[in-house]
Amino acid sequence: MNSSTLKKRLTTSAMIASIAAEGQPTESAPFGHALVELARQRQDIVGLTADLSKYTDLHLFADAFPERFYQMGMAEQLLMSAAAGMAREGFTPFVTTYAVFASRRAYDFICMAIAEENLNVKIACALPGLTTGYGPSHQATDDVAIFRGMPNLMIIDPCDSREISQVVPAIAEHQGPVYMRLLRGKVPLVLDKYDYRYQHGKAQRLRAGKHAVIISSGIMTMRALEAAEQLERRGIEVGVVHSPVIKPLDEATILREAGEALSAQRLVITAENHSITGGLGEAIAATLLRHGVAPRFRQIALPDAFLAAGALPTLHDRYGISTQAMVTQITAWLERGV
Repeated sequence: MNSSTLKKRLTTSAMIASIAAEGQPTESAPFGHALVELARQRQDIVGLTADLSKYTDLHLFADAFPERFYQMGMAEQLLMSAAAGMAREGFTPFVTTYAVFASRRAYDFICMAIAEENLNVKIACALPGLTTGYGPSHQATDDVAIFRGMPNLMIIDPCDSREISQVVPAIAEHQGPVYMRLLRGKVPLVLDKYDYRYQHGKAQRLRAGKHAVIISSGIMTMRALEAAEQLERRGIEVGVVHSPVIKPLDEATILREAGEALSAQRLVITAENHSITGGLGEAIAATLLRHGVAPRFRQIALPDAFLAAGALPTLHDRYGISTQAMVTQITAWLERGV
């Protein structure tokens, strides 16, 4: 077997977890760098993790501030309880682990020790949704659904490296607990082309379109923008609204965008890197129904199922969240007039 064959095989392994398209600009460890910069300005910032500093970019903070870094080992419940205790003493803990571990293993400790007391703990969790090929044990396809029902907890799903860098100081200023879906490693840079700056708690229109509007969060805003560009070449104009904060939802912006879509007979599409059950799409649908706004509505999301292991490009195509899968699905919906 020659080296070129070996290289091709390796790029399809489950180890490859990059969500950046070929040639797309990226920035390395935006969360870690932003937290280090914040900690230089604020002595109350501390970092804790459950044996995953390297894999959540918290190692940069640990290197810069070893006296303010706490390695709790593989004990997520202890991690959350320790963070709660430090918050009670006036610190602002940034806690990192994988999203599946926070949502499934540590839920009760987050609820009782942090959320019920409305403590100032910021939980940043890597591998949200389908951003790893390691299968159901690591794919947090249900984390938003699990956490949406927890009172006091803000949920944020940033799109790219630039937004992560802006979210970190914003959530440090926010009074109360926050759960952030974290993109780590080499994170795509997308929103700089759209004159975008994160506004805490707000959804923002990135582009307009007369045929449909996509309301999305996280990496699906990146995919929505890519799909909109491809569809434009086919004469289909699709708008994109980025909603990084899933709870509390920016209902005013969502209702305004959906109301405009209704009057213009545009299709409203939600797109999320999460199960179709219990995430952004259902939150938006419920908001629209409660306010009597009923445009044509469709969801792009992961299925309500345990997903396969494998290479991310293959899995994204298979489960309908790749750019090309979105283009195909949206084209079909518009052609059928659904």
